[in-house]
Amino acid sequence: MYTEEQAKRGEDLYRKECASCHGETLVGGGGAAPLTGGTFLSNWNGLTLGDLYDRIRKTMPQGAVGKLSKQQDADVLAFLLSFNKFPAGKTELQKRVEFLKQIRFEATKPEAK
Repeated sequence: MYTEEQAKRGEDLYRKECASCHGETLVGGGGAAPLTGGTFLSNWNGLTLGDLYDRIRKTMPQGAVGKLSKQQDADVLAFLLSFNKFPAGKTELQKRVEFLKQIRFEATKPEAK
């Protein structure tokens, strides 16, 4: 799905391009949506990675939409997945939306204690 190396590249980009609005720990603030936690996971649950990639591609970074390349957007998405504890794999996340639309974003509910 994505590699640890890709997520690391995405983290570097996130810190440079996204953290000023979404926060260092992805919790959002100042009108920027959180990119982690229950609200984020429930908002995207059942949609596809292509939907999330499109949102990043078409709306971010705010004030400089399209500043990042398709590969950079895929790298940022890999970091978001990594940060949210989705497992890494052996292949990089594709930068082509038609492939990403085939991968469903499935959030798991925490186990009851």
